[in-house]
Amino acid sequence: MIAVGAPSPLAGKTVFVAGHRGLVGSAIVRRLAREGCRVLTASRAELDLLRQADVEAWLQRHRPQIMFIAAGKVGGILANSVAPADFLYENVMINANLLAAAHRIGCEKVVVLGSSCIYPREAPQPIPESALLTGPLEPTNEGYAIAKIAAVKMAQAYARQYGDPFVSLMPSNLYGPNDNFDLETSHVLPALVRKFSDARRLGAATVTVWGSGTPMREFLHADDLADACLFAARHCHGGEILNVGSQEELSIRALAELVARITGFRGEIVYDRSMPDGTPRKKLDTSALAALGWRARIPLAEGVQQLHENWLQRAVAENAV
Repeated sequence: MIAVGAPSPLAGKTVFVAGHRGLVGSAIVRRLAREGCRVLTASRAELDLLRQADVEAWLQRHRPQIMFIAAGKVGGILANSVAPADFLYENVMINANLLAAAHRIGCEKVVVLGSSCIYPREAPQPIPESALLTGPLEPTNEGYAIAKIAAVKMAQAYARQYGDPFVSLMPSNLYGPNDNFDLETSHVLPALVRKFSDARRLGAATVTVWGSGTPMREFLHADDLADACLFAARHCHGGEILNVGSQEELSIRALAELVARITGFRGEIVYDRSMPDGTPRKKLDTSALAALGWRARIPLAEGVQQLHENWLQRAVAENAV
């Protein structure tokens, strides 16, 4: 049941964005700039989210009325495969510490950012929110998924036991400004943009893409997710789990071909079938959020063009070109 009532105002509120330097957190900060809020942020040096006492003390001191939890350890298939304990521990602790402290200070609204990877590997397509905990997870990101499931269930538990206004959003694959382009730790889209852009610049004849190219993925721009976060903060009132997606789905092969066109790469695309594909398909059923009146607005081709420009600017700044 989605509890929706009169929209909650954001103007004049004190808002804490946990993880403000990341892909999603920075997008939320940009979006909040138009809302007349007092935005609070804290660097890792100022606040270690893994330390419960520090988190409670900081929130007691600053007492935000609204909180967006965008902090966490994130990465692609390789990063998740080699460090599952780190992904599980850090994400569990960050969300547990922030949600418990938000409850203690009586936060007016908390929006928790989950992930589509919380759903079973063989979930029905498109994936409804009701698919949660109905089957085995994708092994390559199981630790991260379990941590995000714990966060979602904790938010629901606080809402059910105490009536706390904690809402959880499950986005599809994300990309956008301030993305991670490191080839060992990044997600598929920024990794492809960097690979194809560098190959064009260096005159390489081929680009190798992990896996078979057959998995289907849905990509969501971080600015669209930020807008959905503010929408949820206004319109949802506790215990909801809502999928957030763009409804633009394509295969990794089609994605690679799109990135090749945008970056100007004209060589051969080679698929390394010895590398893992991950979940075969992850299209989200976003009908619940659409029924409330929210839809994504940024087309994938436009977003990829922007992402390529972002990489070129960063590469120049880092002397990578």
